[in-house]
Amino acid sequence: MSTLADPKARTSCSDRLSRLDPNTRPKWGRMTAHQMVCHLDDSFLVATGDKYASPASNFLTKTVTKWVALRTAFPWPHGVKTRPEIEQGSGGTAPSDWERDCARLRQSILDFAARTTFAAHPIFGEMSQRDWLVWGYRHVDHHLRQFGV
Repeated sequence: MSTLADPKARTSCSDRLSRLDPNTRPKWGRMTAHQMVCHLDDSFLVATGDKYASPASNFLTKTVTKWVALRTAFPWPHGVKTRPEIEQGSGGTAPSDWERDCARLRQSILDFAARTTFAAHPIFGEMSQRDWLVWGYRHVDHHLRQFGV
C-alpha cells in the first residue's frame, strides 16, 4: 500500500500534480482541477487540526469503511460526499493563483508526511500515523486520477 511516508510516493504525487493543468476536465465529479487542488490542501488542514470539518462518523465508518479504504487496494468510489467545510463552492478554500495553490499543496504534502500527531478524521475517527499517511496518499491519488494524471 502506497503511503506519504515513502519519498517515492511523495515525488510521484508532485510529478503528477505538475502534469495537471487548471483547464483539465474531470473524468467524474463537479470540481475543476483548481478546486481539487484547494480541496486537497483543505483536507490536509483538517487532518492537522488547522481547519474544522464537522464529524460524520459512526461505528461502520470507523471500522469497516476505514479498514477497506486504508488496507485494501479497492479504488475509492466516485461521488462520495465531502464535509461541507471543505466542499468547493461551499465552505472550502476558493481557488486563487494556480501556481501558488499548487505550491501550497506540494508543501502541505511534505509537511504532512513529517507529522507525528493528527486530529481525528471526520469520518474514520481516530487514526494512527500510518493510517493518516496511507489516507493522505490515497486521497491525493484518488483526486489526481479524477483528472487523469
